[in-house]
Amino acid sequence: MLEPHGAHLTYCTNIHPGESLADVRHALSVLVPEVKQKVSPRADFGVGLRLSAQAASELEVPFVLDDLRALLAREGLYVFTLNGFPYGAFHATRVKERVYLPDWLEDRRVTYTRTLAQVLAALLPPGVPGSISTVPGAFAPRASAPDAGRRLALNIVRSAAELVQLERTTGKTITLALEPEPACFLERSAQAVRFFEENVWSREARAELVRLTGLDEAEAERALRRHVGICLDACHGSVEFERPRDALATLLAAGIAVPKIQISTGLKLTAPDAATLDALRAFDDGVYLHQTVIKAKNRQELAHFVDLPAALAAAADLGAGAEWRVHFHVPVFESRLGPFSSTQDELIELLSEAPELAPHLEVETYTFDVLPPEYRIGSVTDAVARELTWTLGMLARRSSRNEA
Repeated sequence: MLEPHGAHLTYCTNIHPGESLADVRHALSVLVPEVKQKVSPRADFGVGLRLSAQAASELEVPFVLDDLRALLAREGLYVFTLNGFPYGAFHATRVKERVYLPDWLEDRRVTYTRTLAQVLAALLPPGVPGSISTVPGAFAPRASAPDAGRRLALNIVRSAAELVQLERTTGKTITLALEPEPACFLERSAQAVRFFEENVWSREARAELVRLTGLDEAEAERALRRHVGICLDACHGSVEFERPRDALATLLAAGIAVPKIQISTGLKLTAPDAATLDALRAFDDGVYLHQTVIKAKNRQELAHFVDLPAALAAAADLGAGAEWRVHFHVPVFESRLGPFSSTQDELIELLSEAPELAPHLEVETYTFDVLPPEYRIGSVTDAVARELTWTLGMLARRSSRNEA
């Protein structure tokens, strides 16, 4: 659906378990319409569709894709963005660091992204640009070699070439959006800027796109800037103690496309006592990686932990008065969950104060089913509808201030 300042607003269907096309069809025919009825009963409702490699491959058969398009039309839905981050199983199993595999060091990531782009080009309404969010290069330990940035960029260029060709043949413009995340090759906006300037826009990358597409060098640079950008996840920035508003400003000032913002919040603990830290253990669900960043009271550098158990084990060494940020997506409408607060204040700042926002806005709270039971608010569709309503309220306030 279009929100007040003209962007497409949705939520990501990765909140609904399912890896097969049958699972996707169930979500689109039952669960997403429930949300639509609560939030946008009369207007068409945009979908942020998560497609696993399995579901994407099932859609490569033309008549199957036609059938999905017909289902979307019947339900008053349209797809404008895909979540191409998790390749395989994403619920009810240990995901952890496997969520980044295959990464941009591997051909399988290029092949998967090509399929996603072809599906999205077939589903995009006329005149609507598309975006595909993807892994931030690789999990950091996988990208420690000196030439990792170059190797990642050259595979990304291969995908950019596919997007150039799709634009030529279909008229649809799609941008691949890498999503910085703690403990990954790309974590903060400054790293993204350096990667784009040194690798994605390098002479070698431009020459490779020229070779793959036949564009001249100037056209190749413009194509890279149009087809490769960043998906800014607000929770990830806040966990890194980088205000999402500032991260967005840094990326845009560097000329990096930001086609998609994921509207999300994480856990925040200020000077937690022993009882609060003990209660935090309930968020160690065993499924997802919960990177934790801690600002100790008397230390200059932030303490980074790949997962929550390691942070809890080191709590005594960090001393009292520390501030904790935990990568656990919590409902955006909640500023507090029991003894914990959230990074909602920084999300509000982004939505209300950033000079501009992305054309695609996507609420993403995929951890709803592993939230401790006392923090789950009704059904999943109720929670999603409440998140979208809250977001619409924030955006309406932004529009009112801009008009005043």
